[in-house]
Amino acid sequence: MKMLRITLEGKTYDVGVELLDDTVSAMPQAGHAPAAPLQPGPSPAVTAPPLTASVPVTPPVTAAEGCRVVVSPMAGNVFKCLVKHGDVVAHHQVLIVLDAMKMETPIVSPLAGTVRTVLVKEGDAVADGQALLQIEGLPQ
Repeated sequence: MKMLRITLEGKTYDVGVELLDDTVSAMPQAGHAPAAPLQPGPSPAVTAPPLTASVPVTPPVTAAEGCRVVVSPMAGNVFKCLVKHGDVVAHHQVLIVLDAMKMETPIVSPLAGTVRTVLVKEGDAVADGQALLQIEGLPQ
């Protein structure tokens, strides 16, 4: 068993790999030289079983005409949802509080407007980049 560290989409994973062909890791014995010098090249691809996410993957949400989608900046749990459909919100008003790594992170409104859709509820697990709600901007 050989342990490797791989990075996939910015996340690092430690993976155990079983070597099936011992010629890759065999060291030349005393008095025997390898048939050809080893040349640097691309690393062999490591295939692992698909990773299961602890957070359900949701399809991307496209904003309705005139609406803006507010997304989660990190993975975590919805600790508090402070708005509901139809609420009028101010620019920089706290909309949702996420709990991530025992820290509360406020999610604020990027504009003044009306909440059109709330896509999460308190206690929901959310992924990084997941849509949380939609806000329709107020006319200027």
